[in-house]
Amino acid sequence: MKSSCRWQRSRFPLPLFAAVLGLATMPMLAAPLDARGSATEIVFASGPDDIGIVQRLVDAFNESNRGAIHVTWRQMDRESDAHRRQLVQELSSGAGGIHLFASDVIWTAEFAKNRWVEDLTRRFYKTLDREAFLAPALESATYRLRIWGVPWHTDTGLLFYRKDMLAKSGFTAPPTTWEELSRMARKVMQDSGTRHGFVFQGAEYEGGAANAAEFIWSAGGELMTSRLTVTGAVLPGVTETDSVLVGSDAAARGLDIARKLVVDKASPAAVSSFREREALQAFLAGESVFLRSWPYVYGVLEQAGFTPNQFGVAPLPAASASGRSAGCLGGWNLMINTKSSKSERDAAWKLIRYLTAPAQQKRQARESGLLPVLRALYEDRDLGKQVPVMALGKQVLTSGLHARPISPFYSEISAVVARTFNRTLKGELSGTEAVELLDKELKAIVLRNR
Repeated sequence: MKSSCRWQRSRFPLPLFAAVLGLATMPMLAAPLDARGSATEIVFASGPDDIGIVQRLVDAFNESNRGAIHVTWRQMDRESDAHRRQLVQELSSGAGGIHLFASDVIWTAEFAKNRWVEDLTRRFYKTLDREAFLAPALESATYRLRIWGVPWHTDTGLLFYRKDMLAKSGFTAPPTTWEELSRMARKVMQDSGTRHGFVFQGAEYEGGAANAAEFIWSAGGELMTSRLTVTGAVLPGVTETDSVLVGSDAAARGLDIARKLVVDKASPAAVSSFREREALQAFLAGESVFLRSWPYVYGVLEQAGFTPNQFGVAPLPAASASGRSAGCLGGWNLMINTKSSKSERDAAWKLIRYLTAPAQQKRQARESGLLPVLRALYEDRDLGKQVPVMALGKQVLTSGLHARPISPFYSEISAVVARTFNRTLKGELSGTEAVELLDKELKAIVLRNR
């Protein structure tokens, strides 16, 4: 998210790399116009569907609801930031052209506070089971104790590596610390002539903010925390307090680690311009030993012909042997436009229930590599064999996962973090200077938005 940092993929580059075009207009897939009759027509918007799974699910839903509901799928921008701009323009204008849409986990507070999306709390508890969903995923759709979306698929930052390249240089396991990654990357580059050691997302956009947060968290630092304080017996009495915690030695160390990877040439200087697409292309072309990205990449690599003997996936490294890996929570939630009519909102809710049901969640995982949001599916052995990245995803989602700040003004926070991280990678700021600047600018954002 991509991205969410992915559809960014955040998340970015949203999933997969070979575009499948024209599916929505194929007569064999779309319900005939005369079969729609007085059906409720709704538009569902999400990021690019490069392998066609979303369109196939929509087609199946249309077929089973022929004459009652008809869904048209609309493709949004591939990159999370541009995707958000499209949605904000649509939602803030009061237009009802999009009835249901996929929302990056980081947009919940903003969309909820502006009342652009329907409060789904009543619908959710009436028809769905809270315990059936992964807690981090459901929390990402929650703001001020209300549920504003339903998790669709989830994400976390992971380390992909060329198992075959490591083996040729005498390494039998992936790195667990950033220093170990740097050493292994430089050794493989020297032995094989590989162009890059480690590629990640350092450009000035949401993906860069997610990467910055992971380096900071891996060193024991923090960005911000949000706290809810109940001041009354009803929801309007709930207030939100944001605390800026980035001005620490640990946070500075995390950013210095990122810069050192560039200085030591384990990562290319050009990584400051890399987004998900550029980083993935380098890895696919065999020009990089390591890649930081999202779980969907597993499916991309398989589709590109890579075998389990050639690549592997592991948690992101920690700052020290005694430290902990820290993956950034990503993923996409399904939300309903409040400007839709009652019949359109009801139809959108029916589609939500369909897309988040076990059968569709399993199909989506098998065909796209996206991590499901239902807890029970992680215990499904057959599905685990079909989607090997799920086992690691479960490990990270239950132990090393961190969420970006939950805030209605997160877009301001993200822009500052991404810009400061980018400057650090370029050598314009030291880690200490970067966190001092972040501390000042993030506190100013909090004060300005109170």
